[in-house]
Amino acid sequence: METFIKDVTSLVSTIHDEHEITKRIAERLSELLAGDYRLPPELTSPSNEHHVNYPVYIAPDDSWSLACVVWDVGQHTPVHGHRTWGVAGIYAGAERETRYLKPVASEPRRALTPAGEHVWERGQVTVCCTTDDDVHAVAAVGDEPTVGIHIYGGNIGTLNRPLYDPATGEVQWFVSGWDSPPGQ
Repeated sequence: METFIKDVTSLVSTIHDEHEITKRIAERLSELLAGDYRLPPELTSPSNEHHVNYPVYIAPDDSWSLACVVWDVGQHTPVHGHRTWGVAGIYAGAERETRYLKPVASEPRRALTPAGEHVWERGQVTVCCTTDDDVHAVAAVGDEPTVGIHIYGGNIGTLNRPLYDPATGEVQWFVSGWDSPPGQ
């Protein structure tokens, strides 16, 4: 993981186009997942109450963060946005991502338009968000917890982000925060 963190730090500090950054980070994450890297067990532990975001690395300048996101069987996120770029890879289990067209600010109070669904499985990597394409919901599918390795532009645990009501387009704002792995 140390080499991966150094690679991402270098990419974030030298590339300023988020589409190029996400492409290059996705390549590195695919390599990591295809190798024999194993996460510590405490970073793969689900909560019975909600999905959890375990911080693995937060850049000292908050320019990017690396998290293990864990959903227990059947857990899901509300429809939300990130307001930054992000890359996610499936370490274990599978997740169903439902994307929506990003709402237009000039059209408030309008139902979100679905833009497709995809099931991501172990070893697969996706650019989960860029600032121009950033509305989705995620659910754990299958019969085992889903563990994702997520890399975001910024400290995702401290960013003020939108939650959307898909029926009305109404927005509420939230800060996800970070969860502590069991035993810490």
